[in-house]
Amino acid sequence: MAQSSQFSRKILCIGAGYVGGPTMAAIAAKCPQYKVTVVDINPERIAAWNSDELPIFEPGLLDVVKIARGRNLFFSTEIDTAIEEAEVIFVSVNTPTKTFGAGAGKAADLQYWEKTARNIVRVSTTDKIIVEKSTLPVRTARAMERILNANDKGIHFEVLSNPEFLAEGTAMEDLDHPDRVLIGAPETESGKKAQDVLVEIYANWIPRERILTSNVWSSELSKLTANAFLAQRISSINSISALCEKTEANVNEVARAIGMDGRIGNRFLKASVGFGGSCFKKDILNLVYICEKYGLTEVAQYWENVVAINDYQKQRFVETMLRVMFNTIAGKKIALFGFAFKADTGDTRESPSIDVTRHLLEERAQVVISDPEAIPNAKKDLADCETEVTYMEDPYTAAEGAHAIAVMTEWDLYKNLDYDRIFDKMEKPAFIFDGRNILDHQKLYEIGFNVFPLGTMALKHF
Repeated sequence: MAQSSQFSRKILCIGAGYVGGPTMAAIAAKCPQYKVTVVDINPERIAAWNSDELPIFEPGLLDVVKIARGRNLFFSTEIDTAIEEAEVIFVSVNTPTKTFGAGAGKAADLQYWEKTARNIVRVSTTDKIIVEKSTLPVRTARAMERILNANDKGIHFEVLSNPEFLAEGTAMEDLDHPDRVLIGAPETESGKKAQDVLVEIYANWIPRERILTSNVWSSELSKLTANAFLAQRISSINSISALCEKTEANVNEVARAIGMDGRIGNRFLKASVGFGGSCFKKDILNLVYICEKYGLTEVAQYWENVVAINDYQKQRFVETMLRVMFNTIAGKKIALFGFAFKADTGDTRESPSIDVTRHLLEERAQVVISDPEAIPNAKKDLADCETEVTYMEDPYTAAEGAHAIAVMTEWDLYKNLDYDRIFDKMEKPAFIFDGRNILDHQKLYEIGFNVFPLGTMALKHF
């Protein structure tokens, strides 16, 4: 193991999840002169990071980890030792939505962040730069700064905000060529110096013009706002998909037409069964809570409706299945193709598939879930339904004897299946509900399927 004295800077990340692990792997790979350590309280997760079976699936991640692991990238459960040694500490712990007390269902639960801050104070013997990497409410940095600097050791901590803008499935590319890196710092001399340290780290591979600096509050709010705007676009096109189905318009043609408007652009205009992931819903509800706290009722209601449309889209998807399958799906086998919230990840947090599955079970359907990466997480999400759901990684096996297939995740795998073979083994009439609009609907119809896309006319044999 390399000695820490060989390194010009010692960087630590507390939290080895979807953000901390890939981000630190990228920094270590790009900056061999720094020692980068990632710690976590979960020994199984750390063991996985030290193996070739990483705890998260992300294209290209293992290759980047292998470049630096054991050279200048280390994964450990020795949290206190790593804190004492580090000069720059990224904090990337979980900040879920509160399930209790004031703000339950909307506000961020900051107990893990605060416990981490207090542990940093307890262990530290030298000044340190603390970097918010978790998504946090506006002005959380001020609270953390007070906790950190209320020590009697004479130690000073600078708290910076450095939100992540990674998209799962393309995280390594996003880290390699980011649209921007945002660093928020206190508008003080010491804050500026700390900001310069973080700028210097990223400038090893990112052009300076893409490294934006701001005050801490703007940085914190920018993360929430970015996710809210992206989710808003998805909910907007999904709301139009419902109208398209009533008016015989085609949501894909509408999206293409408005997407060519330079003022709008074409990204995040893909109609689907709904958005998921760890950030969108959580960050919007956090924004709603903040607006409510400041008395901005109308603003809060505006953003809350983005989430409401997302819930509506999932409910509408199941209602369509129920209606066209002769108003009952009780006892009918329905195969879900995909459970991850998007392709190229095993992450199922807030996946539309969770709610869709539960709605189907309420109607007494027999649900079979297939996904190339997400089945372990799906089993955790549906642990209370263990006896009611079947899991089969192979989509052909999952579809045998099914009355319907619902495409829930846009895996390329599902575009290239032999649907003639699948149709032959299904109950008739056979239905496909394309919740991602990724399949060749006309071809499926010609095979014999009754096809129900989102936001465009159904193709049916009755």
